[in-house]
Amino acid sequence: MSEVRSTRRKVRQGLVTSNKMEKTVVVKVERRVQHPLYGKTVLKSQKFKAHDLLGCDIGDTVEIMETRPISKDKCWRVTRIIEKVK
Repeated sequence: MSEVRSTRRKVRQGLVTSNKMEKTVVVKVERRVQHPLYGKTVLKSQKFKAHDLLGCDIGDTVEIMETRPISKDKCWRVTRIIEKVK
């Protein structure tokens, strides 16, 4: 019987903001959180460098998945392009 590793990898959706590097894109992920004291919904964003073999353009909506460290800053990879920029 073969062993199956059941590790859950983090998956995020975001917008490509830069593709000037070779095989690397910068993806901006936005999320809504509630302020702990005032209760107002606040938009927080975080940028990830992701390994790109699909050829994403600036403005594309992509899905990224956590992976092993590829370089000093890259530990995410682009799994699919959800929406191409027009």
